[in-house]
Amino acid sequence: MSGASRPKAAPRAWQRMLSGRRLDLLDPSPLDVELSDIAHGLARVARWNGQTHGDHAFSVAQHSLLVETIFRRQNRCDAGDCLMALLHDAPEYVIGDMISPFKTVVGGGYKAVEKRLEAAVHLRFGLPAITPAALKAKIKKADQVAAFFEATELAGFSREEATKFFGAPRGVTLEMIGIAPLPAVEAERCFVARFMALDRERGPRPAVAEV
Repeated sequence: MSGASRPKAAPRAWQRMLSGRRLDLLDPSPLDVELSDIAHGLARVARWNGQTHGDHAFSVAQHSLLVETIFRRQNRCDAGDCLMALLHDAPEYVIGDMISPFKTVVGGGYKAVEKRLEAAVHLRFGLPAITPAALKAKIKKADQVAAFFEATELAGFSREEATKFFGAPRGVTLEMIGIAPLPAVEAERCFVARFMALDRERGPRPAVAEV
């Protein structure tokens, strides 16, 4: 059979992870989700498309830690809620961090992929597949505060400009949270350590078994 007549193979829709897992983006399985892959990936995805001050990129892993810290300061919450705050951007270990202007350009098609990945991550760690709406709103509020500080301290926004896009932070100061960009290996280590601390605090719970 000549090369011209060979049927085309279906496009690859899975990503091979360093853990050895193959994560299907069309139908992601919780069994193919690993904390090590999430932490490694998020620590190497830059916020703000890398347009930040400092010797290191401000990673999504570090942003996730920042959001969880702010969320915890703003709310009375249990370890499971905090874990969902920490994992709020977990799908970005696969799809990367799309800045808001680019999301506006491409439209909402990526949301379907993001939701499937979020559900797989949550189920892997014994969390509700879909974040409850009230909790999601609280995490979003913490996310906006984090974005304000990242914008003004790292991404060159004026306070007036950041307030316009993200709102003024209330009840949280820069001194409370810290925002110096970390090397990727350190951000990865901190993310895993915080996840493990929250997971221990939750105690025994149903989870997807290792295979």
